[in-house]
Amino acid sequence: MPTPRPLLPVLLAWALALSSPAAAAAAAADDTGIETARTARQIAPGVRLESYDRLESDRWLRIDELVVDTAGGTGGAGGVRVEYLGGDGPETVAEAAARHRAGPGRRVLGAVNGDFFDVRGSRAPLGPGLRDGRLLHSPAPGTASAPAVGFGPDGRGRILRLGLAGSVTLPGGRVRPLAGFNAARPPAEGFAAYTADWPGAALPDPGGPAVELRGGRVAAAPVREPARRARPAPGTTLLLARGATATAELAALRPGDAVAVAARPVTGAGPVPWAAVGGREALVVAGVPQDHDGEPNDTAAPRTAVGFSRDGRQVRLVAVDGRQRDSGGLTLTGLGRMMHRLGAYEALNLDGGGSTTLLAGAAGATAPVLENTPSDGTPRPVPNGLVITAPAGSGRLAGYRVEPLGGAGPDFGRVLRGLTRTLTATGHDAALGPAPGAPSWSAAGGGSVDPAGVFHALRPGSATAYARRIGVEGALPLDVLGPPARLRPTRDRIGLAERGESAGFRLVGYDAQGAAAAVEPRDVTLRFDRSRWNVTGDGRGGFTVSARTARATGMLRATVNATGASAELALGVGLEALPVAALEDAARWTGPGAAEAEGRSGRGLALSVPAPASAPLAGSAASAAPPRPVPLPELARSVSLWVAGDGSGARPDVRLADAGGAALTLRGPAVDWTGWRQITLPLPPLPERPLTLTGLSASGARGRLVLDAVAAETPPTGPAPAYRTRPDPVVAGAAGVRARPWRFAVGPAVPASARNPDADFVFTGAMERPAFTHRGVRFLPLDTGRATLDGGGLGRMRSLRAALAAAAREPGTGALAVVRQYAPRAVDRKEAALLTRYLGEFRRTTGKRAAVITVGAPRFTAGRSEGVLEVSARRGVRTLFGADAFAAGDWLSVRPG
Repeated sequence: MPTPRPLLPVLLAWALALSSPAAAAAAAADDTGIETARTARQIAPGVRLESYDRLESDRWLRIDELVVDTAGGTGGAGGVRVEYLGGDGPETVAEAAARHRAGPGRRVLGAVNGDFFDVRGSRAPLGPGLRDGRLLHSPAPGTASAPAVGFGPDGRGRILRLGLAGSVTLPGGRVRPLAGFNAARPPAEGFAAYTADWPGAALPDPGGPAVELRGGRVAAAPVREPARRARPAPGTTLLLARGATATAELAALRPGDAVAVAARPVTGAGPVPWAAVGGREALVVAGVPQDHDGEPNDTAAPRTAVGFSRDGRQVRLVAVDGRQRDSGGLTLTGLGRMMHRLGAYEALNLDGGGSTTLLAGAAGATAPVLENTPSDGTPRPVPNGLVITAPAGSGRLAGYRVEPLGGAGPDFGRVLRGLTRTLTATGHDAALGPAPGAPSWSAAGGGSVDPAGVFHALRPGSATAYARRIGVEGALPLDVLGPPARLRPTRDRIGLAERGESAGFRLVGYDAQGAAAAVEPRDVTLRFDRSRWNVTGDGRGGFTVSARTARATGMLRATVNATGASAELALGVGLEALPVAALEDAARWTGPGAAEAEGRSGRGLALSVPAPASAPLAGSAASAAPPRPVPLPELARSVSLWVAGDGSGARPDVRLADAGGAALTLRGPAVDWTGWRQITLPLPPLPERPLTLTGLSASGARGRLVLDAVAAETPPTGPAPAYRTRPDPVVAGAAGVRARPWRFAVGPAVPASARNPDADFVFTGAMERPAFTHRGVRFLPLDTGRATLDGGGLGRMRSLRAALAAAAREPGTGALAVVRQYAPRAVDRKEAALLTRYLGEFRRTTGKRAAVITVGAPRFTAGRSEGVLEVSARRGVRTLFGADAFAAGDWLSVRPG
């Protein structure tokens, strides 16, 4: 799964780029969004993975991109190739990559999903497919050719159109056109052939007679209406006929008759490629991004795309996550613009949505792993894709890839003083392929590494861990933080549905400056009821919890051995139905077709689906919204409700919104029953909790449904533990504030005659004055009047990056203070975290100070995160700040109002 992208390279690039006015102007003229984080890793010579996050005006984006340079080889054993993946029926991209036959002396480096497919039928690709220059399947009948991405024997890629040139030679020499070859759907008229190369699940419904051919002859008498079946055995061709003429000719065949089937690919122009996979919409044509506005598929969604440089030597396989709070996806038009910005001269859209999957390898890895986050929660089985292969390498040790056991995320790249980090060293050869050889370990800087590869953090500062063997080495930089002052679990509650189910969590420790690092199992002691729970290390720096009983609640307490910092985690197993909406207030639910009715017990909600005048049997929809959104339990696994049906086939739906306001609909079954029946609709795993119920609806066939007793099946964990925090050292009395060289205040305005002469100025609101610098402090007001994904986040982050670049350049500026109005619903979780990351990196890279001051909060708070002071001033009272931007210790002292 994806790992967080480091921010430091992005922030440094901003600081350097924006120091030039011309570069700043060019950056402003670039696309609408800003890149917020990036990582890159070389997978093999000529192949690298680029992963980055972007903030657009209306969405977050998470993008993974395999960049392939095929110029280094000729497409044979000496170079990188992009090949057809799959063909053995629907399976995940990882499963297909694991069984891909790369050939002698070659290995698999990465893969993406491929063509659109018949998702409700045969699950076969809708477009063409070629492997080793041989046609595997033709486009679905109805088009002479279809768009595809193709790769020649020399590795060059291009966008082209591929079609079928095929024939059926019947007894007596009669030749008929072949209308489909392993196509997802049989033709309406003519012959279609199916072979062992069939890439779908069960063959499509023949819809007419069929005959088996072996060795160019009819093997058995034609079957008038054969049942759907699996792919033919090798050496067997199943010939189908549709339409009166083809049906009569096939029915006349007898066992032993000679019948020859020929099928080959044809292109609209240029040679037939060596490998090809079908796609759909052109994204970039001859260097021009295409406009798909108004087209049916031009909605924000997860996307997979392929782009080529002008000479076809550079290939970009791109996956954009979507339908998630962390990544909203792209429209076709937006995807085309992005591919063009990445340098594509040609680009084609492949299947997206829940199919979007990208795998990538790493130096020394034996198989690629999943890099993106599929929108279904787990990878979807697909019929084909594209796979990158390259020479396997010598297998002689040339270096080590050194990583923390838990992954490359920032929490594992840091270690709190007195604690440990488990490291791994993966050997690789000169081509970055696997190579055996156990290393010896050493370290420089703030720690040591024992023979088992465990780093021990001894003193704050930078450290480097080394894995070495006979002149070969790999290195990993680490940051050693202060000792752990606080401990928090990544989840404050874990609810399990049943015994045998498991769930994971990690522990994160914080030093006195609020800098965070993962805490591994060896560094803590756990206390829990061992008769009810199993808690073990997960082998990746975290923990796995499972239940020993069918129903229980409990508490787990973790304590850091070195300092005694502790945290608690609520546990529960078993499901109980918690009421969400009894619908006794059904009369207050409003919407078209909604009315109060007699429920199963008390009152209920009737939804009457009308019939449109143009299609009396098709129906439309009825819906009802509650007086106010109804919260669901945070750990809910499913939503249930009672439905009184009329046998009409109308479908009930439950409408929800996630924590960020994104809509989610749970679709119920067609109601083909009468009377009361309870239905249960599982909740998908990805939406950001907590969820709220925003409405109930019915659609489909004309009918009347009565709904009652909406409930949520939820594990009984009880409330989350409450944490008490110690007052931050910046909180001071009047004397401490007066000891600072100068002061400012946050709070209500006072008459001029009563103003405190000790305050140089007063913030009565965040936006009452533009950005300014005062006595070494650059103040940056950030407008929180617009929500993050309503353009507000992008505007705020642009202002912040400009202010950070300016403050970094100014020798007379020692600190930057962000001032913002309290608006928790306007600033989403990702923007808040990004603000802290930016300021934390600014602090570490420049040595200057940073603070976030929130005006008009409901209560006073003071703390710090990543060394950045965070102070919320309570509304209606005056909070006084003493400041010294160049002080040796904390640069602020705060007296609450």
